[in-house]
Amino acid sequence: MSTEDELRALLDETLQLRGRAQAFTAETRLLGELPELDSMAVVLIVEALEERFGLRLEEDEVTAELFATLGSLQAVVDAKRAPC
Repeated sequence: MSTEDELRALLDETLQLRGRAQAFTAETRLLGELPELDSMAVVLIVEALEERFGLRLEEDEVTAELFATLGSLQAVVDAKRAPC
């Protein structure tokens, strides 16, 4: 499963989108476009990202830019997962 597929599944589960996330592309706008994505949902998604992908997001990394699109979210996950 690709990172993008895993992120779609994570968003679908966490935000209870009932399959809507399966139509998301890298360009799909998230923050400000999905009513389900409020401040509490951001916290839940960060926790889910850390658990599912085994990464750590620092407080200063959790920005509006991170949640701008599915692609911006994927870019951070891919960068965090990349071997050093």
